[in-house]
Amino acid sequence: MSLFLNQFLKFFFLMTPFFVLSMFLSMTQDWETKQKRKLALNVGASAFIVCTILLFFGRYIFSAFGITLDAFRIGGGALLFLTSVGLVNSNVTDKKPSQQTIDPNSSVSSIAVVPLAIPVTIGPGTTGAMLVIGAESTNWQFQVITLAGVALALTVLTVMLTAASWLEEKLGRNTILILSKLTGLVLAAMASQMVFTGVRSFLVVAK
Repeated sequence: MSLFLNQFLKFFFLMTPFFVLSMFLSMTQDWETKQKRKLALNVGASAFIVCTILLFFGRYIFSAFGITLDAFRIGGGALLFLTSVGLVNSNVTDKKPSQQTIDPNSSVSSIAVVPLAIPVTIGPGTTGAMLVIGAESTNWQFQVITLAGVALALTVLTVMLTAASWLEEKLGRNTILILSKLTGLVLAAMASQMVFTGVRSFLVVAK
C-alpha cells in the first residue's frame, strides 16, 4: 500500500497538475462545459496509453539505443530541472493560443494528445521515470503497482480538468499559477535526486 501511495504522489507531481490545469484553462476559454469534459477525458486516456507504452517497452528502447540507466537518469534529471525552472519562471497566461487554435468544434481531438497529453502532462520527468522503471524492473507486480499509481494520478488530474472552471472560480487564476510554481520547486528537488543517483551509480561502476 505504501508503494502504491508513493508511486501515486511521485507521478502526480511529475505530471505538474496545476501547470496542466493552467494550460487547459488558457486553451479552452469560451468552450462549453460538455466540450471541456470531453477534452479532459481524452487527455487522461491519451496520457495513460503513453505511460503504459513507456513502462512496458522501456527496456527495449534502452537496448535499441544502447543507453544505460545511469546516463538516462542524468540526462532526464537535467531536462526535468530545466522544466522545473520553466515552471517557476513562466507565466502561462502569456502562452495563450490564438482563437483559431482553440475552436472546440475542431480542436478536441487535435490538442488532447499534443500538446496537452504530450508534452504538457507527460513531460520529461514522467517519461524518464516510466522508462527507468520499465528498464530496470523485471518484477511484474511492481510494474502493475506503478501503473495503478499512474492511473490514480491521471484520474485525479482528469477530475481536476473536468472541474477546471469551478476550480478557477474558487481558487482564482493567480492561485493556480502560484501552485504551479510550487510544483516546480518540488520537481527541482526530484530532478536533483535523479542526477545524484545517476552520478553516484556511475562512479560506483567506474571504480
